[in-house]
Amino acid sequence: MIIRERIENEERQTLSPYAKLSAETKGRRIPEEPCVIRTAFQRDRDRIIHSKSFRRLKHKTQVFLSPTGDHYRTRLTHTLEVAQIARTVAKALRLNEVLVEAIALGHDLGHTPFGHAGESVLNKIFPGGFSHHEHSLRVVDVLEKRGHGLNLTAEVRDGILKHSKGKDEILPRDTSAWPATLEGMVVRICDVIAYVNHDLDDAMRGGIIVAEDIPGICLDVLGNSHAKRIDTMVKDLIFATMEEPGLGLRMHDTIYEALVLMRDFLYERVYEVHTVHADFIRAEKIIRELYAEFMEDEGVFEEEIGEKLPGTSREQSVCDFIAGMTDRYALHLYEKLFLPRPWMVY
Repeated sequence: MIIRERIENEERQTLSPYAKLSAETKGRRIPEEPCVIRTAFQRDRDRIIHSKSFRRLKHKTQVFLSPTGDHYRTRLTHTLEVAQIARTVAKALRLNEVLVEAIALGHDLGHTPFGHAGESVLNKIFPGGFSHHEHSLRVVDVLEKRGHGLNLTAEVRDGILKHSKGKDEILPRDTSAWPATLEGMVVRICDVIAYVNHDLDDAMRGGIIVAEDIPGICLDVLGNSHAKRIDTMVKDLIFATMEEPGLGLRMHDTIYEALVLMRDFLYERVYEVHTVHADFIRAEKIIRELYAEFMEDEGVFEEEIGEKLPGTSREQSVCDFIAGMTDRYALHLYEKLFLPRPWMVY
């Protein structure tokens, strides 16, 4: 028996009846010969980790714009924290841990430079709008590997597309908004569990808030430390789901309401506060002017991008290029194109 088949048999014997088995994937858009060693979801995970867009996450904003401190989160460390929390939940619920990991590692590949500020301005200026979860799917389907994409399985693609919730319900009452697999739903919830905790931690490290600002009910219900709050949320998600396993993922009302309150507090006191938001207003200006320059001067755009995908509109090519930038690359390119350089006189 080849190794992949042994792993698939182990999944059948050990995973929950609600888990998505690797052998039962809906497959890829372009059929491929199975690997003799890795399952389909293992191959997806590996392709994501080795992608260029994954490596660029280390220089993309999570909350603070180009932070100088060594301990602030980036989009990459956020992704790793989501993957770790989601794997813990999947393991406890006997779901497909590798599928969860693949979705988690790929869920933010389409994020723009400057975090949600970059996403917001591209949504305003790009015809048809822009959202990072849809662009994450475009990254893995089209943009990676010089237009060939990563050819991921349907389950990983679905989880990437449906991970985002913004200010919407974390656990939608309308189940049509849920990912197609419980594994995808695990990532959706654990994404929130990760960022409400680490963004709170970073905001206190940056002096934006102090512990006394946090709503008392959140501390009473969830805990008064970063580790305790994650522990409380993760355990509640696991145990509430185990109480009625056929009903999908659940949290007890008290914990869920405290989680929502914590998220709302972050929007009000961190994400939209002037000291943080002012930087993002400047960042939006950078995105707008780069977009306008590339749309007006095709020569400059082609010089910077090198080549564009055939059959892609100018607007789409410019959007793809800007969305793929890291914070520091966008800042460097803006300086190169718009700021005067001193004459070197000898």
